[in-house]
Amino acid sequence: MEVLKSGSDVLFILLGGIMVLAMHSGFAFLELGTVRKKSQVNALVKILTDFSVSTIAYFFVGYSLAYGTNFFHGADTLLAKNGFELTRFFFLLTFAAAIPAIISGGIAERAKFNPQLAATFLIVAFIYPFFEGIAWNQAYGIQAWLKATYGEEFHDFAGSVVVHAMGGWLALPAVLLLGARHGRYNKQGGISAHPPSSIPFLALGAWILTVGWFGFNVMSAQTIDKISGLVAMNSLMAMAGGTLVALVAGKNDPGFLHNGPLAGLVAVCAGSDIMHPIGALVVGGVAGGLFVMMFTLTQNRWKIDDVLGVWPLHGLCGAWGGIAAGIFGSKTLGGVGGIAFMPQLLMTGLAIVVALTGSFIVYGLLKVTVGLRLDQEQEYNGADLSIHNITATPERESNW
Repeated sequence: MEVLKSGSDVLFILLGGIMVLAMHSGFAFLELGTVRKKSQVNALVKILTDFSVSTIAYFFVGYSLAYGTNFFHGADTLLAKNGFELTRFFFLLTFAAAIPAIISGGIAERAKFNPQLAATFLIVAFIYPFFEGIAWNQAYGIQAWLKATYGEEFHDFAGSVVVHAMGGWLALPAVLLLGARHGRYNKQGGISAHPPSSIPFLALGAWILTVGWFGFNVMSAQTIDKISGLVAMNSLMAMAGGTLVALVAGKNDPGFLHNGPLAGLVAVCAGSDIMHPIGALVVGGVAGGLFVMMFTLTQNRWKIDDVLGVWPLHGLCGAWGGIAAGIFGSKTLGGVGGIAFMPQLLMTGLAIVVALTGSFIVYGLLKVTVGLRLDQEQEYNGADLSIHNITATPERESNW
């Protein structure tokens, strides 16, 4: 029975890892559809390359930093419990690699390629696992202090704060240090729309992410005996709430509509195992409205050229999700309980501080040493031609 249990756990978490790996194609197509045609190839190349760099960074440094476990043993040792620790690494890697995938959408169309790969390595090796260890592995005694002080630890079942808020707040300094795309805003206060190049591809990316999210959330149980139908139902309700509110608040705009389910799912991650489905519906709905409102503010009023709106979507909706778990997870509002508001608030704040500090250091150093963005001519020609020497849709046939 023990062998059957460990084998089932390996299969369970492996399937989760595969589903979240598939979500990275969603990141790619969401970005591809949102950017202009001259940057579509770059979007595809970045996501796959960032994932590969993240794998190396997390395998050799990050996972050990977060969990105190490494893989520098013989393969016979690694096979313990059917290789469960290896598949657990794979699953958690797909979470870690979501960080550069999130950042990629914010800095699209004008960022140099190699400096971003360097940033990916540093973030996934050091900054992300530093907070991951605090939240999910009792590092530095912060969780113990929260429990002693407030009666409960910080609760983030599937990463509203650990993954999404961290990713969104890590992206913000990078976006600010890069500056807006040329021609996006003029000195007279005018705004050039830069509309999405492909709504179908944008929608495809959103759908892939939405489907994969049920592996992201449900398989965060990590062992099959902890699987919960409540997590699946809450994810579904938050997705629906985020979609419908974004549809109304976004006035039928397809870009807002297809980001609505993502906003709802980002927000429900933290408390998906403890909220009532009606609470999850409310949390997702608030997130859908929050995304539309804050995306519009950042782009139009504050003139922050966050191309995919990753700071509102992941940074703000993720922070809302962490705090919302402390509200809607309580028994008073139909939740399971075992949660307190202050630990949720304090750790969400800590995540923001860690992300902002780490990102300003990494991207600031890269800016003053090797530079972060393409020159104006390269940007005008597009990241595809300037970096990869090919476009997604060649304008003309070669003449021989």
